[in-house]
Amino acid sequence: MRLRADQVTRFVTEEAADVICLQEIKCREAEFPAAAFAEAGFPHLRIAGQKGWHGVAIASRLPIDDAPALSICREGHARVVGAIVQGIEIQNFYIPAGGDVPDRLENPKFDHKLDFYEKLTAQMAARDPRAPLIIAGDLNVAPGENDVWNHKFMLKVVSHTPPEIAAMAALKDSLGFIDLAREATPEPEKLFSWWSYRAADFRASNRGLRLDHIWITPGLRDAAFRTGAALARVHDTAREWERPSDHAPVSVDLGI
Repeated sequence: MRLRADQVTRFVTEEAADVICLQEIKCREAEFPAAAFAEAGFPHLRIAGQKGWHGVAIASRLPIDDAPALSICREGHARVVGAIVQGIEIQNFYIPAGGDVPDRLENPKFDHKLDFYEKLTAQMAARDPRAPLIIAGDLNVAPGENDVWNHKFMLKVVSHTPPEIAAMAALKDSLGFIDLAREATPEPEKLFSWWSYRAADFRASNRGLRLDHIWITPGLRDAAFRTGAALARVHDTAREWERPSDHAPVSVDLGI
């Protein structure tokens, strides 16, 4: 976060964002570049930080109230932070990547990832789908065949394996969440938000994954579809900036 604060403030200024969710900030709360955000018009913050690893934050132009705290990560990592803005609850996640081996018994990191999904799904299932809720962030699963560059190959690679796809589907079904990016860009069009640093030209290779998501409950459907269609997109041009993140921003437009 400290390395890319200028990029984030550039993005929110160019896109006239009101609220931004950040993942993998890799700093503690006191180290977060709050002054840069305040200068860009985002003085309201909720931060869950951790030294050198993980970490999530929500920054807003509008005042923030506290959201229910979610106890999900069995390892105690800083992977979720919540806020209420304009009466809408926002929960921002950095879900574990899951390591390299897609086996719960052989790989504790993969087991942790699925455990995180299971705990989150159980908590969401107890909620009211009519309540206005957004879940957002790096959910570290590309769920659909057209959310990965090669479906057959990626079925064996963590991020698109059948257990992960099933876990994400269960979470989505828990409250009838609406995947706004896919509503705006329907199947079978390819849609990615992450490209590896290994490619010299990410567009030429285009071996991307859609790991970053913004979902809403049915209670926000009218706000999302007020023009008759969902307004959501992946800002892949940000991936072309100098020293970019390997993730591109995803945005949605809600009329409140």
